[in-house]
Amino acid sequence: MTLKTGPISKILAAAAALSLVTGCMTATPYQPDIRGQAVSGGYSNERLSENRFRVSFAGNSLTSRDRVEGYLLYRAAELTLQNGYDYFVIIDRLTERDVRTYVEPDRYYRPYYGTSYSYWRPHWRYYQPSIGWSAWHPEWGTAFWTGRSDYRSIERFEAHAEIVMYRGTAPARERTAFDARNVIADLERTIQRPD
Repeated sequence: MTLKTGPISKILAAAAALSLVTGCMTATPYQPDIRGQAVSGGYSNERLSENRFRVSFAGNSLTSRDRVEGYLLYRAAELTLQNGYDYFVIIDRLTERDVRTYVEPDRYYRPYYGTSYSYWRPHWRYYQPSIGWSAWHPEWGTAFWTGRSDYRSIERFEAHAEIVMYRGTAPARERTAFDARNVIADLERTIQRPD
């Protein structure tokens, strides 16, 4: 049995491919961290006691540290209000930075003889307008374009905090106490939710 592919199926396939690529090129929105989402990362929380939670937010490689920490603070405020409290105190917090560096050989240098002869590399004679003719050989110890590599570093941030929630007015002198309603009001305009 053969399937006929018409213009509509081609358009649908192209749209699916585009949404997959677009999903990979988007910073983590404010969302729960559930496997299989279009964009990786999000918030998670764990109840430690009646008024104590551990809150986390994981961003992907396009999510800045500021955004990850802002989303964590927003989630802590949201959780505080959802549980009937007015303010929270951050007991402990940590932001982790994961950096991975990838090295790719020069993509424009692909010798016809393959990689079987890695001990042998050709030498060149080339012309530079300001200098004239020059020569290069790998055994001379000088660098040339065949030895270049592209280095790319990708970083991801994940923030964690342990919070304790209270009712009433947040103490003015306590630097780690946050009024949940104020946090929501201040950060709401920066929150980017999934489409």
